[in-house]
Amino acid sequence: MQDLPVTFNDIQSAAEQIAGVAHRTPVMTSRTINEMAGAEVFFKCENFQRIGAFKFRGAYNALSRLSDEDKDKGVLTFSSGNHAQAVALSANLLGIHAAIVMPRNAPPVKLAATRGYGAEVIEFDPSEDSREALARQLAEERGLAVVPPFNHPHVIAGQGTAAKELIDEVGELDIITTPCGGGGLLSGTSISAKALSPGCEIIGVEPELGDDGLQAFQSGKLVKIDVPDTIADGARTNSLGELTLQIVRANVSRMITMPDEALIRTMRLVWERMKIVVEPTACLPIAALLEAGREGRIDAKGKRVGVIVSGGNVDLTKTGTWFSSS
Repeated sequence: MQDLPVTFNDIQSAAEQIAGVAHRTPVMTSRTINEMAGAEVFFKCENFQRIGAFKFRGAYNALSRLSDEDKDKGVLTFSSGNHAQAVALSANLLGIHAAIVMPRNAPPVKLAATRGYGAEVIEFDPSEDSREALARQLAEERGLAVVPPFNHPHVIAGQGTAAKELIDEVGELDIITTPCGGGGLLSGTSISAKALSPGCEIIGVEPELGDDGLQAFQSGKLVKIDVPDTIADGARTNSLGELTLQIVRANVSRMITMPDEALIRTMRLVWERMKIVVEPTACLPIAALLEAGREGRIDAKGKRVGVIVSGGNVDLTKTGTWFSSS
């Protein structure tokens, strides 16, 4: 078996590290969605996690393990929103200064929340600058420890605790599916699923306009694309990471994509029927279940399915426009 950069032991350690700080989020079901998918679907609702997304798990696991020297110097990260908020809150709880590089077109709710947790926000124009290059430059100039949003073993291990909790609670699954941006959640989920539900099919779902993960999964090499113009802002990444690609290639059964129109339809359905607020990125795997008639989508009939609902941070000013067109 291939040696991977993160193991299930790392996820168990992360679960202990974040216990009592991260929320143990609820698992919900919907009779309507079960009927539509022809399956028994269990939703791990990370929209109820601190900062409204699973990202808090990985951020806190990573920041809490920094050396005292690195904590004193401070941390830097780059993110379009949820990881930014997660690092900001984790740093606040741990007494660490956090500088966060964010695109100017990030959802205002995420920019405001990141500042609200006490972080220093450094905005940039994604059409002109590379966030990774800018982050490296600033980290070097200031001597800050970099905690990237997905390509980091402690971040991946932290994200894997959501699937661990889900399977611990509901038992083995036939399918488990997550959104995929940089692949941290998908990687961590795949490790937990392999350990706790060995026969489980593991599926990652990307925006149709941001299929770098699908291309990399098929080719075995990192593929970089332009930052995708998708409403799934949590998946506006232009590439997987070296670590996440290795884990995804080893563990994941397949990768598929979904168009923005399907995300809007799905988000409206979940809001109306389940009475919970989910963001467009969180709808990627749910849409893949409900669009089963389309070629390449998930056929889950008669199966037990786990869905990691990644978050609920929505730009409410845009929902009227989205829903009026669905």
